[in-house]
Amino acid sequence: MKRYLLLLLCLISIGATMTVAQTQVIDTVLNKVSDKPFYFSVPVSDGNYKVTVTLGAKKRAAQTVVRAESRRLMVENCVTKKGKFSTYSFIVNKRSAEIPGGKKVSLKPRELEYLNWDSLLTLEFNGASPAVKSIRIEPDTTALTVFLCGNSTVVDQELEPWASWGQMIPRWFTDRVAISNHAESGLTARTFINGNRLEKILSMLKPGDYVVCEFGHNDQKERRPGDGAYYHFAYHLKIFIDRVRAAGGNIIFITPTQRRFFDEATHTKIQETHLDYPDAMRAVAQREGVPVIELHDMTRDFFETLGFEGSKRALVHYPANTFPGQDKALADNTHFNPYGAYEVAKMVVMGMKQLQLPMISQLRADWIDFNPKQPDDPDQFVWYPAQKQDVTKPDGN
Repeated sequence: MKRYLLLLLCLISIGATMTVAQTQVIDTVLNKVSDKPFYFSVPVSDGNYKVTVTLGAKKRAAQTVVRAESRRLMVENCVTKKGKFSTYSFIVNKRSAEIPGGKKVSLKPRELEYLNWDSLLTLEFNGASPAVKSIRIEPDTTALTVFLCGNSTVVDQELEPWASWGQMIPRWFTDRVAISNHAESGLTARTFINGNRLEKILSMLKPGDYVVCEFGHNDQKERRPGDGAYYHFAYHLKIFIDRVRAAGGNIIFITPTQRRFFDEATHTKIQETHLDYPDAMRAVAQREGVPVIELHDMTRDFFETLGFEGSKRALVHYPANTFPGQDKALADNTHFNPYGAYEVAKMVVMGMKQLQLPMISQLRADWIDFNPKQPDDPDQFVWYPAQKQDVTKPDGN
């Protein structure tokens, strides 16, 4: 409640004009310009919302980045001249922990503060000189929804400098595709199901929607009796398949991203650290007729192309004092920074293209096919950090 009141006060302070009809259509004339990031939030119920933003300013040039909820990239870089405006539309999926019938998603304590799980739809306007003329938010019941299941390599990371491919991939789709990311750091296929996250997805899924699963990182560390790649892991993957298909959805598997673990002799080849788990996922997929995106192979090519030192630039590797309160160097060989997450998101899109999935028809006009053996230059990648930062490592490894 305290945060909700503060956000309403923020709207008043920036002069927003907001009208909310019974259909939850929200039109706001903002005319906001700034030299710092700012947020706009409105209370809405769970579902997909088409957001249309008109960016630019009457009296100055502007450069605006738009993200939604927990740092989901929606508009990468909108440059407008003085007195000129550009309009973008995209789908934001809003959700809470509530599930019809009285159930709830079992959130981790840190998730209670995440923008992804509250009662508000939040937009972040960032960039060198963000400027917003107007915002329109309206319910959308027809967009194809792609639900994401997984761990810290998939989740919408709330805090800088961490990032994952699930929060970058919305940038590439038009307003006919919604990305609903239910992943969370530290989860396995089993704990995802036991935490009612699959139940939440099924409560929102329409026939024809897609459920995309990337697991394996944390599953290999489960040590209960009977655990293993070809028993408990495969068993829980089968639960995903059966329940999604019974609800009329389509399921896709993604093999886990590689860890940055080079051979000691030459430091040129990535070594396998996931044991039998990628093969177990492939075996279940083959038996059950589930399409597979081979992110395991693509991220291996990516790391090896960047090389032993260059690959650090795709992960959370930073010297001490790079961020406030960071008194020790960060050297994480699993979790991506924004550049790495952006590149991996392109790999997932390429996997969708290789499988000829229907959402590919809704790629934005500026999409260019991507080869992980020819990655984007990290020196050319520009990211404007969000205000929320924490150097604490996410769960999982």
